[in-house]
Amino acid sequence: MTQHYYDPRGIVEATALDAATRATSLAGKRLAILDNTKWNAGKLLRKLQDGLLADAGLAKINYYRKHSFSMNAATELLDEIAANNDLVITAIGD
Repeated sequence: MTQHYYDPRGIVEATALDAATRATSLAGKRLAILDNTKWNAGKLLRKLQDGLLADAGLAKINYYRKHSFSMNAATELLDEIAANNDLVITAIGD
């Protein structure tokens, strides 16, 4: 009897993108923190925000929340983050 196996990974076709250049310093930068609304991510990001406010020399930290963790961030939110910040941090925290 012939057995058949199926690869559940499927095929992904995507265009490769270059990663953004890493910042060499946080001093004077505007940081966006994007909370995906999952409970542990929010706790992790708030702790990170507190530590960065105390020690990093950032000009400003802007805290944003997605509408739902199960959906992509709204285009308007992403546009606002891009226009008003130099760096972005997000986390899952599960």
